[in-house]
Amino acid sequence: MSLRVGRIEYANCVPLFKAFDALCDKDHRFVDGVPAILNAMLSLGEIDLSPSSSIAYGKDPNRYWLLPGLSISATGPVRSVLLFTRQPLEELDGATIGLTNESDTSVALLKIILGKFLAFKNSFQRTDALPQQADSAFGALLLIGNQAMRMSMTVSDYHVYDLGELWHRFTGLPFVYALWVVNRQSVAGQEDSVIDLARTLQQAKVACRDRLPLYVKGSGLEWYGFDNLISYWQTISYDLGELEMEGLRTFYRYSYELGIIEQLPEIVFFPGAISGGSF
Repeated sequence: MSLRVGRIEYANCVPLFKAFDALCDKDHRFVDGVPAILNAMLSLGEIDLSPSSSIAYGKDPNRYWLLPGLSISATGPVRSVLLFTRQPLEELDGATIGLTNESDTSVALLKIILGKFLAFKNSFQRTDALPQQADSAFGALLLIGNQAMRMSMTVSDYHVYDLGELWHRFTGLPFVYALWVVNRQSVAGQEDSVIDLARTLQQAKVACRDRLPLYVKGSGLEWYGFDNLISYWQTISYDLGELEMEGLRTFYRYSYELGIIEQLPEIVFFPGAISGGSF
């Protein structure tokens, strides 16, 4: 029986999955989707594990385990989680903010930046609109992933704020956008397969660092430009070390204080993990 593995359809995951595909000799079933869709499928047990929004684990930790040593993180600017606005950030107090439908972690991060760090009072509304379409309804618009990257290349008359940069400015910590999350119930009886997959992911996150130029051609991301794409991939970390863990716990603490999550989650790794973040 093969594992059902979620695969995020964003540029930040391309190197890891390319390296994983080259190293893995197992016949896993991959399910592509944006974070919000994969989060829902993981919760329902329709997939077994996935790189999933870090807030998804925080909202329901008893349903999941985490794979140690693995994340999608960045220290400082991430370039794919962006707030577009015609006003300077300091003038957004009281504004209605349009939110992407594709992510929950980035939405929580924005609420922390505005509500916790800047003490703003904002209202929020989900939307599929792009900045030019949203001008009449929203003071600012949050976009993520490939859509945010494309839009950042085409708009010149907007203020564009990188949420990773703002988080780092206020905390000095990396931000953990996604974790490798395992549905406890759906992997029952497949524990050895999970451990094997996690071991291959650990190998892939190391192997991909030296192969980034090889991944550009055929990635479907050539529109971003070769140098831009390599630079972008170099900002992404697949590690979950001490600093990332500190950033994750800080994110959960602020999310709890703002009522985004109901309790501070205990971070529990998949049984069989060896201390130090490896299998």
